[in-house]
Amino acid sequence: MPANRSTSSSNVSRFPAVAPASGAPRQQLPVPAHALPHRTPRELLTLARHGLEEAAEIRTDGMRYATAHLAALRAAAAVLAARAVPAAPGRRSRVMSVWSLLLLVALELTEWAAFFAAGASKRSAAEAGIPRVVSAREADDLMRAAEQFIAVVEVSLGFSYQPRLEGLAS
Repeated sequence: MPANRSTSSSNVSRFPAVAPASGAPRQQLPVPAHALPHRTPRELLTLARHGLEEAAEIRTDGMRYATAHLAALRAAAAVLAARAVPAAPGRRSRVMSVWSLLLLVALELTEWAAFFAAGASKRSAAEAGIPRVVSAREADDLMRAAEQFIAVVEVSLGFSYQPRLEGLAS
């Protein structure tokens, strides 16, 4: 996993760094219309959070990894839904992954895109049922990375997330 850019070696994160938010307005970049999500950013982020909850319940390492990766994909799609605009009609462009499209509209998420793109083949293998393609630690690490990525996306899109507090009387 990419390391956080920190000067303190004792405070190094294993997940990508969050780029500081700039005061400059974000430019919406054209993306092929067929590649744009058909849900709102909030719907996609809700689905991403539900996906993490579902992944936490799964005992099979490969499926837990795949489900957490899918949750991260939904968060990336939320960024596309918020920031991308349909490209002018014309020649249909080649198929691109969500992670490649994310680079067009959110350069500050470059390290995250590279991190999750690198795990896409493992996700596919796990979804195909190939045994022992993912260890328990890899699944747990990806779950934590996906949770952090979703939180980064929520903040970058102006949504707040309040984790559910377990054990409190309502």
